[in-house]
Amino acid sequence: MQKRSLTIAGHKTSIALEPEFWTALEQIADDTDMSLIDLIIQIDDNRVSNNLSSSLRVACLKFFKTKKY
Repeated sequence: MQKRSLTIAGHKTSIALEPEFWTALEQIADDTDMSLIDLIIQIDDNRVSNNLSSSLRVACLKFFKTKKY
């Protein structure tokens, strides 16, 4: 697991994901012309789960399945 610290909506948080998911998120951000933090904020704003890490994993799977997160 790799843990990264971010600030989302003015709140500091840490997200722990497997390195492969960080790589996938970076690729999605690049493919959609977004910064990594902007992508994470957008996923956070639209999530239905209480768990941000899980929502990020699901977003990666959806993107690579449909090219939409």
